[in-house]
Amino acid sequence: MTGTPPRTRPPGPRVLIATAVPAERDAVASGLHGADGSPAGPVVELLVAGVGPAAAAAATARALTLAEAQGTPYDLVVSAGIGGGFPPHAPVGSLVVADAVTAADLGAETPDGFVPVTGLGFGRVTHEPPPALAAALATATGATTGTVLTVSTVTGTAERAAELRVRHPRALAEAMEGFGVAEAAAPHGLPVIELRAISNPVGPRDRAAWRIGAALAALTGAFGKFTPVLESWNRHD
Repeated sequence: MTGTPPRTRPPGPRVLIATAVPAERDAVASGLHGADGSPAGPVVELLVAGVGPAAAAAATARALTLAEAQGTPYDLVVSAGIGGGFPPHAPVGSLVVADAVTAADLGAETPDGFVPVTGLGFGRVTHEPPPALAAALATATGATTGTVLTVSTVTGTAERAAELRVRHPRALAEAMEGFGVAEAAAPHGLPVIELRAISNPVGPRDRAAWRIGAALAALTGAFGKFTPVLESWNRHD
């Protein structure tokens, strides 16, 4: 009796890397294609998930569900791209690896100030990446580790930047997708890593001061060092 042979999983981890826009995907791809991979290494697939936490969550959830249905589930999800950095610890052109992925503005404004959704008795506002993997990736890429905030509205004033630093003193960067990607991965029991290349300081909005090209180049450089980190990652940590 013959039939379709069962699918066998590759020995390396399967990784989904979600970016917001094609330019970020292309920068990541350039780094990965320059890496010295091997047949036993990780299988990496790239997804342009869209801008903002809702779009990122929806696209990531769909990709993860389809992979499971096809018998090729992922082992790790990565949110990657450029973002704003909180000076002086995350200057333009530097890299940040999240040790906490936090929704900065998910909650309620009250007469006494902002209350996160957890303070209202609902949900969660933070996902924690695998500590050993985050540390290894930071060491390999020269990144700084700290909290990466997910916002629905990009910070454009000094007052908002200062407010975020008071509420999140360990924040190094802000972007718009990490928490959405992490929320999509959580029901699948998958760990999440977030890596951001800094294109601009968080604060008063000044497009002339942005260095998107430099940040994309830094993103490419980081993912050129990504494969060896994954090859040594213990998925059961």
